[in-house]
Amino acid sequence: MGTRRVGYRKPSMPDLGKLIDLVARLRAPDGCPWDREQGLADLRAYLVEESHEAAAALDRVTGGGDPDAAWDELAGELGDLLFQVAFVLRLGEEAGRLDAGAVVDRIHDKMIARHPHVFPPEGGERRELADAAAVSRAWERGKLERGESATLLAGVPTSLPALLAAYRLTQKAAGVGFDWPDAAAVLDKVEEEIGELRAELAARRAEDGAAAAADAAVAEELGDLLFTVANLGRKLGFDPEAVLAAANAKFRRRFGVVEAALAARGRGLADAGLEEMDALWEAAKDGETGTAAPLPAQPSDDADADAD
Repeated sequence: MGTRRVGYRKPSMPDLGKLIDLVARLRAPDGCPWDREQGLADLRAYLVEESHEAAAALDRVTGGGDPDAAWDELAGELGDLLFQVAFVLRLGEEAGRLDAGAVVDRIHDKMIARHPHVFPPEGGERRELADAAAVSRAWERGKLERGESATLLAGVPTSLPALLAAYRLTQKAAGVGFDWPDAAAVLDKVEEEIGELRAELAARRAEDGAAAAADAAVAEELGDLLFTVANLGRKLGFDPEAVLAAANAKFRRRFGVVEAALAARGRGLADAGLEEMDALWEAAKDGETGTAAPLPAQPSDDADADAD
């Protein structure tokens, strides 16, 4: 019998079968007409939606604020996601194509096989891996050796958001040694890509923006820049999708302050000029850093007229 690692506490075991039984009851002849009509194609949209909502809840857990409320929201969103998984499993069972127990056993065995440094094969020795990077490299090589995917990058779904896909593609390539030496080298590449984008923009201006080929060249360089920035995030130890999500949340929050300040003045966004909105934006930024100054005074009617 293997020894249990010091500090390990066996987690409580959730009853996924209870959820699958619930779906079966809902789809029964005397159940819910809506649930009976749902098919796999319908569930795809709900799976994606619930996955994004769970990811947003994760962002709130890691983004500060009230931890009790954030964790409670995450628990709810994970439950919603689990229900969609149970629904898919039930439809697979109805079709005679899936068995929930076999699905759980399959991922369990897969994770055991992918962690030989934790669970050595029978008769083998435990393989020590120095750090997370070494584990990642071993995973990617092992998947190729076991034939789990036709090519290294085949495991990255084409349906992933582009920024996340760029992160995962370069992460997988790095797992087999195809990588930049350090973040500084990637930053140099970012600057190179910015230079190439500037050159294509200058070429497009010279052609008065009329040539479709010029637009395509600008788009290509912009894509190269975004891809390289995603790679930079990875080399710095950040998930670029999560970092951008945090920046999006910050923009939402600050712009909300701008809208609220305008509303307090009895004005809307359509009534404000750029100068006024910029001043309110800077005040919102200062408020977040603890250096808040009074909100700028409302522009005079003359200033509004000038802005118009």
